Amino acid sequence: MTARARIVAMGASSEEPVPGLEAVEDVAEVVPAATAEEVAAALSGADVLLAWRPHADLLRPAWDRAGDLKWVQAASAGVDGLLFRELIESPVVVTNARGVFDEAIAEYTLGLLLLFAKGFPATLERQRARDWRPRETERLEGRRLLVVGAGPVGHAIGRAAGRLGMIVRAVARTPRPGNQVFRVVYGRDELAEACGWADVVVDALPSTPETRHAFDAGVFAAMRPHARFVNIGRGATVDEEALVAALREGALAGVALDVFEREPLPPDSPLWDLPNVIVSPHMAGTSAGWREAVVELFLENLERYLTGRPLRNVVDKGLGYVPAGGR
Repeated sequence: MTARARIVAMGASSEEPVPGLEAVEDVAEVVPAATAEEVAAALSGADVLLAWRPHADLLRPAWDRAGDLKWVQAASAGVDGLLFRELIESPVVVTNARGVFDEAIAEYTLGLLLLFAKGFPATLERQRARDWRPRETERLEGRRLLVVGAGPVGHAIGRAAGRLGMIVRAVARTPRPGNQVFRVVYGRDELAEACGWADVVVDALPSTPETRHAFDAGVFAAMRPHARFVNIGRGATVDEEALVAALREGALAGVALDVFEREPLPPDSPLWDLPNVIVSPHMAGTSAGWREAVVELFLENLERYLTGRPLRNVVDKGLGYVPAGGR
């Protein structure tokens, strides 16, 4: 390319810029755009969009201005909040931040498993009450963990759990032979059966039409009464009404949720107050340094874009994620 690239940093502003983008000033013009109106004003002539806030409601209203757009880089691994029909049907390439958040999410998930097994909430409650009552806690070693979603995040969770001696299986779109992380990989149509095997089920699914409410009443009914359920994938993959019903019926021993069908979680949601439920505000992957890691990935992809080389993490817009074996 002979002309300088024009990059719209969607969701950034002059007061809160994307850190590190000054490194591209010699080869690209960077225009921050924090609102839908600013995105519309900035898109004309832009060929690259960095979706620092990957929200369709910022981009879709301005889509008629995106005639020169060639590539959108999402600052997230999930792109369900960014994709819309016109973008999906267009030739614009979408890439995501796959790989940036995997280990942080795995650590967070492991922390939740340890929190349940060691009963830390009860320990803190007794501390506040000055109640000295030693008790036995659980071991994770030998426990059965099912990871639903065998992508990079799922593999990172499986590796972390395996190092503690957990027996790890997975559910993927289709069954396949086990590997060094997962002893068995079920197909998605075997989800209920697989959940019936597990002591702990971790939802690491992306949000797609195919995965919507994958965890429904039937799946929760198939779980063991002592089982625990953790969702660090996407809220739309869980039928929350069915989950609340299962909790009220005592069908699950504990639930930890980092993602929800509606975010922020409404104040009147029963999930805030049900016993044995941990609620966190979609933060499993937001460890210190994630912004710099996303920018590093974007800068590598920008160099590839400017030199005509294949981009990393190209999303199959029909599937809603980077397919297995994708770059």
